[in-house]
Amino acid sequence: MRPGARLALLLSVPLLWLVVMYLGSIAVMLVSAFWTVNDFTGAVEQTFTFDNIRRLVTEPLFATVALRTILVALGVTVIDAVFAIPMALFMSKVASPRLRLGLLVAVTTPLWASYLVKAYAWRTLVAPNGPIAFITGGNTPGYGLAATVITLAYLWLPYMIIPIYAGFDRVSDSLVEASFDLGASAWRTIRSVALPLVFPAIAAGSIFTFSLTLGDYIAVGIVGGKTQLLANVIYGQLVTANNQPFAAALSLIPLAAIVLYLFAMRRTGALEKV
Repeated sequence: MRPGARLALLLSVPLLWLVVMYLGSIAVMLVSAFWTVNDFTGAVEQTFTFDNIRRLVTEPLFATVALRTILVALGVTVIDAVFAIPMALFMSKVASPRLRLGLLVAVTTPLWASYLVKAYAWRTLVAPNGPIAFITGGNTPGYGLAATVITLAYLWLPYMIIPIYAGFDRVSDSLVEASFDLGASAWRTIRSVALPLVFPAIAAGSIFTFSLTLGDYIAVGIVGGKTQLLANVIYGQLVTANNQPFAAALSLIPLAAIVLYLFAMRRTGALEKV
């Protein structure tokens, strides 16, 4: 068998899975956004209509929730980047091999813990009578938007640290030494030498944090109080309102946001260097 045919046979199964199960499900979702629900029986009727899209565009509530969700996703991404960049830099270039191993274990260990355990742990921390309130004398974010951002930033932080750490680790020490030899300060070396080389890794990590935040509804329900993000509204349309077509129409917003974010990252050239 020729190498090309062998490679095609090897990739056929995962490609079929991707096309049928992933892209196929997205296609079905896009089509169902133009269906309707029978007002009497509650059954989905495959009748083509623009009512769901019209409702999505004309009702200001959904625009408000969509804007809030995108801003929360961007905020979580920025917070994680602010924490991840210095931590990854220290782990890759400053820490001793033993300390580096310990930090890697500390960063990756939360990924093995239950998502619900971590979310409920933060619910306990930010409670009005929780540990944060006890330490700060009653100052606590409570349940709401701030608690949602903090919890999501904690949950997705490892997904930002790991790719940035790999990016810094690939930066040659000789480049850093050459920058110092030319008289650059440590900050100038980081800003002009290391960060441009690590930017593709930062972009890769930001894609994780941005997309995961857009699709999260469990943590929001646990610590968000009355805060509503798009995923919660979509879940409510499926479970409470039993309106699958409108839930599919709402799903077009995070799908479009992710596509636009990927396009923006591609325009920067970051994805071509990952």
